[in-house]
Amino acid sequence: MIKPLADRVVIEPKEAETKTASGIYIPDTAKEKPQQGTIVAAGPGKKDEPMEVKVGDVVLYGKYAGTEVTVEEKKYLIVKQSDILAIL
Repeated sequence: MIKPLADRVVIEPKEAETKTASGIYIPDTAKEKPQQGTIVAAGPGKKDEPMEVKVGDVVLYGKYAGTEVTVEEKKYLIVKQSDILAIL
């Protein structure tokens, strides 16, 4: 598993919707990037900035925030704590 450093967290993004509320299927090319996910690992924080999020929190993050990585065929996103917009 990935162990993030400093104030970074590893997020497992929520899957993008494949069908609209009215039942229309959305093709892969038209799907929006998910902006919600679950934290699966968190760094220790910085001396002057403690971590406000913890493993298991469901969070909203910026659309183009972080770095996408693939580990064991699963996609994750590594972001700084400051890129997280809200805890749900």
